[in-house]
Amino acid sequence: MAYVPGTALLAALVVGCSSSTGTGSSAPDSKPGEATVAAAAPGKYRTLPDPCRAVAPSTLKDLLPGAAELPEDQQKKAYKGTASVTYDTDRKAGCRWKSEAPDASHTLFIDFERVVSYDPLVSDDDRAREVYAKKEAAAGLDSPSATPSSTKEAEKQTSPSSEPEEDSASHALSGPGSEDESTDEPAGESTDEKGNGNSDTGGSTDGSADESLLPRTLDDLGDGAFLDVLPIRTGSTTQNGTVSVVFRTSNVIVTIEYTEQPTVSTAVPDSKEMQDKAQSLARKLADKFSE
Repeated sequence: MAYVPGTALLAALVVGCSSSTGTGSSAPDSKPGEATVAAAAPGKYRTLPDPCRAVAPSTLKDLLPGAAELPEDQQKKAYKGTASVTYDTDRKAGCRWKSEAPDASHTLFIDFERVVSYDPLVSDDDRAREVYAKKEAAAGLDSPSATPSSTKEAEKQTSPSSEPEEDSASHALSGPGSEDESTDEPAGESTDEKGNGNSDTGGSTDGSADESLLPRTLDDLGDGAFLDVLPIRTGSTTQNGTVSVVFRTSNVIVTIEYTEQPTVSTAVPDSKEMQDKAQSLARKLADKFSE
């Protein structure tokens, strides 16, 4: 019998085992035909701009006419704005400006919200689309851009059983002054159309609302946008009007609230002018996010 050295015998055994088990590239616990599910793509935006520096001085002068009459030091302070208190400015940030004029005071508030999905199978954009759809539904508007799940949520919020909650959310979105106005509404007055009935949204003098000034979705603004209006009731001691524009761009939702409070109780803010200014600002902010 020929003598085989120990090292050579060990090598032969190793080669034999390797050839009998194939290439050895597959993991022991892998299953044939099992597909790997890829994680959803992250959102376009990872940070947020400073909202207090997002509005050009020329735009602030137009929205806050009273500030231009202030002394220079007070004027700079008015245009600087006051930042919202937030725990993470890359997730949520806001800024508020206010000016006083002889005929009226004006308040501007903008809010940036960067939506992040914590579900690896749901993208940040899809999650932001759902959040936006809920805001749109709370304003009593349809959401054609909503995902199927978002549409179901919108239907729940617009169903008769949830009308009180929807109305509350819509008034909260409309900004300062809404709480005072919502408490003195006589029973039986309907505001289901956000301006019909005895409210005045800047329409005709007979009390009927101009349909072009009612809450509505907006075209060509971000990936989805709508305008909301807080009804102004004739005869109320608080004649302030608030216009809100909300739009989504990828995984960021921007909210603009613009309020005018006349100094004379019988004066009614010009809703059309306020809406035009709020929409103009919204388009400028959308362009800034696209840069």
